[in-house]
Amino acid sequence: MAAWRRLLSDEAFRGAFRRLRFSCLDDGRRSFARCCRKDALQQPPKICWRLCPAKNFASTATAHSTEENILKWGLLLIPIGSFFLGSWQIQRREWKLRLIAELESRIFAEPVPLPTDLYELNKMEYVPVKVRGHFDHTKELYVLPRSPVDAEKEARNAGRIMSNVESGAHVITPFYCTDLGITILVNRGFVPRKKMNPETRLKGQIQGDIELTGLVRLSEPRRPFMVENNIEKNTWFYRDLDTMAKVTGAEPIFIDADYRSSVPGGPIGGQTRVTLRNEHMQYILTW
Repeated sequence: MAAWRRLLSDEAFRGAFRRLRFSCLDDGRRSFARCCRKDALQQPPKICWRLCPAKNFASTATAHSTEENILKWGLLLIPIGSFFLGSWQIQRREWKLRLIAELESRIFAEPVPLPTDLYELNKMEYVPVKVRGHFDHTKELYVLPRSPVDAEKEARNAGRIMSNVESGAHVITPFYCTDLGITILVNRGFVPRKKMNPETRLKGQIQGDIELTGLVRLSEPRRPFMVENNIEKNTWFYRDLDTMAKVTGAEPIFIDADYRSSVPGGPIGGQTRVTLRNEHMQYILTW
């Protein structure tokens, strides 16, 4: 015990002991700091929620800017598209006016002899031709339902909600051309339904050779939802020249007889309806 007292009273021993104690404390602090850093590295990173509103704000601003650009381009395309559509309608109107003028020049031209070349006839629709021969009334065909072409009556009924339109049929009759030696089909004109039976209009069944004028017509395609022609019942809804020619034994040549071919009690000629809609000026103003 006396030896420990002497050792503790020694100044050199106390200094060494003090240095050793401070060294251990320093080592403990450093070890504790290392452990803290290690735990901190092993912990999952914390999410800073305060940054999220800033990121959402930036994405929202970008989306809003994109929407504004799309809207601006869309508004710009409207007048550009309207300009091009209006220009296109101007060109269409000029084309339609030329077509109407060409049809009028054909319809009111002087009649020419009927050619027998089918290729040439395909370019002559609405061209007036003249033929001479006689009808074969035993092979009449009936195209229906049809209403009479009457320009004066249609002008009077224009604008009326209800109008009394008579329904009937067009009488198609084989016509043997004596000067050409062929049989063609002639639309003699309109008859009301009560006059479809040829026995009810015997006075109008022309006999012998005659000369008549008519407009060349081409085959008519079947429109969507249109009823098929009924050959057995002799009921036709559209102009199928090949089938009509096969049934009657005629050539696939068809003309609409003009009004001058009409006779009392017979079909009313001049039933060619030529109408071309020309509403392009309204479309131009709309665009």
